[in-house]
Amino acid sequence: MVEIDEVRIDFPQGCNVILGYSHFIKTVEDLYEIVSSSVPGAKFGLAFSEASGDRLIRYEGTDQELINVAVENLKRVSAGHTFMVVLRNAYPINVLNAVKMCQEVGSVFAATANPLSVIVARTERGNGVLGVVDGYSPLGVEGEEHRRKRKELLRNIGYKL
Repeated sequence: MVEIDEVRIDFPQGCNVILGYSHFIKTVEDLYEIVSSSVPGAKFGLAFSEASGDRLIRYEGTDQELINVAVENLKRVSAGHTFMVVLRNAYPINVLNAVKMCQEVGSVFAATANPLSVIVARTERGNGVLGVVDGYSPLGVEGEEHRRKRKELLRNIGYKL
């Protein structure tokens, strides 16, 4: 019997989260190195749920509050080989390619500052992430004014020339 559940991810306003799947205990230290070397001085916490052995939630980070946020969210998701990075004063775009290139990372489910829900399958053996709901459903299609504002924003914040 499989139960499907929605787990809402809680994190402080102004933060971003990265949720993904990884296969090895080394993930914790490698993700720590990736974030700290990609964005020196970044405030972040990360956690990783083991799926075998001691089956512990392992953690690292530079900010105890954000470490606690990552750990508490993974406790509720309760799926093995899942990791979460919670970022403050840094954005997923600054670290996402390096996270995806990490040898242990199999996939990234979400990288967002939006409200996030994880769709979890609960089985007799354990839980698994089926997918995510990131933010809200679209309300329409952008018009010319929306396009102009989008392009202007990207240039004003330095992501496009």
